[in-house]
This record gives sequence, structure tokens and C-alpha cells, in this order.
Amino acid sequence: MTQPHPQSQSLLTMPRPSGSAPVSATLLAAVVQYEALGAGSGGVAVARNVAAHVELVEKAHADGARLVLFPELSLTGYELGSFNDPEQESQPSAWLTDGDPRLHPLRDACARTGTTAVIGAGWREADGTPRLASLIIGPDGSLRPAFKTHLHGAERELFVAGKGPEILVVDGWRVALAVCADAAQPSHAAAAAESGADVYAVSALYVSGEELRLGLHLGSRSMDHRMFGLLANLGGKTPLGASCGLSGGWGPEGAALAKAAGTGTETVMVNLVRSSLNGYRSGRGA
Repeated sequence: MTQPHPQSQSLLTMPRPSGSAPVSATLLAAVVQYEALGAGSGGVAVARNVAAHVELVEKAHADGARLVLFPELSLTGYELGSFNDPEQESQPSAWLTDGDPRLHPLRDACARTGTTAVIGAGWREADGTPRLASLIIGPDGSLRPAFKTHLHGAERELFVAGKGPEILVVDGWRVALAVCADAAQPSHAAAAAESGADVYAVSALYVSGEELRLGLHLGSRSMDHRMFGLLANLGGKTPLGASCGLSGGWGPEGAALAKAAGTGTETVMVNLVRSSLNGYRSGRGA
């Protein structure tokens, strides 16, 4: 685990404008660079990865995290072919749906620890619409899907695109979600900023050779809109190539705060400090 030097451990809160919930002075986020288990085994992989996600959420909670961010398609790996497998009673589907019992252990873990987790999955809506999703599991065990906006390549044949960044609130902090190629589009982060986001949280797959691209995307989105940036990269080997790692956090000035050391499963703790964000937004840190 990589632990940056904490900028502040204050538990004081700062009020939002009238009528809003108070905002914590700090938000400790656990960014999980995750190498999916059983990649290539379709829906069989989901239960194995859920169990591993539960352990990682519990460990992040024990270390003080309030938000745990996982990569794109973390429950299956970036195995798009698995979403084309014929559905059979004897073979679990790679697709997740509302009420799917395979998610119960993870929902229970979030409720038990009071933690918010964002996980990556293929999702079918009630009407059958296929989505490449980030599943938001709240500290009460609730489940809400958010959808990738900018699909690319073979994804366009499998999924229907979403309509823009989804916002979740953790301890008063507004966190905008992005999935991989969303972060490559300046308009996506701009829409997040217009929605009042404090954090731009990206679940992604960047492979070897894309290190510069990764850093430029996260650094520029953070700096342009004076937001904190988080990136959880899928680890290990994938059909698109080997992961380049580098999961971590960026400050509102665009500088890296913490990064993963390797390319496998690793948790990076990133301490986000409200006073730093306010300083840059007021122009004092410009």
C-alpha cells in the first residue's frame, strides 16, 4: 500500500451554503489498482472478484477510507467477449442487474463499514439496455449505476453510452465519476465542474505506453477545473495490453499526490484536503 504524507487529519467540518449538508475538512479515498481474478472466465469471475472487493473495502475502511474507487470492469476484467457469451442456467452471466445476489456481500460490506465504493461492471437495465457501468454502493448498502459516456472501439457494439458524469456525495464532497475514455474528453470534466464537483474520479484501463497520456489527462482535468483527481487503473495483463499502473491522486494544481508503485493489485491512500481546494479556487494558490 502506498500512503502519501497526510496534509491534515482534522475532523472539523465546514458548512456548505445554507440548506446543504456540512462538508468534512478532509476526505480519505482509497484508490484500488486491481488485477481482476479469473479474467476470461466470463460470469464465473464475478463472484470471485466480489469476494476480493469485499476484502479490499474492509481493509480500506480499517485504514480510515470513506471512499473506495475500483477500475473499469473490475468485476470481470476488460474481457468484452464475455458479454457475448450465451446465457445459460448452468453458467452465470457476466452481466450484472438490479438485485443481483452476487453483489450482496459487497453491499453488506459497505453497509457494515459505512463506506462508499465504486466498482466496474457490465450492467443491464430493467429494460435490457446494456451499459458499461460504475456501480455506486452507498454506506447504507444502496446501489446506483452510473454509465460510461464516451465508448470506443468494440465497446460501441456492446454498450449504450451514458449522457454525462454522475455525481455522488461523500461526507459533503461532490465526486464526479468518469470511466476511462471519458477522461480523454475535456467536455466531460467540464460538465463535472459545472455540476459543482470537488473530485473527478476515473475508473480506467491505461496500458503500457500510455503513461504520459494518463498523467496528462488527470493532471490537466484537475488543474483546469480546480478539482482533485483520482484514477483507479485495471492492473495486470489485459486483452488491450499490460497495465501501466500509476493509479493514484492529483491535486487541484495538477500535480500528482500519490501513485501506485507497480502494475498489480495495490491500494493507494489519497488524503483530500478542503482548505487546499478552497485556496486554489479562491486564487490564492493559483
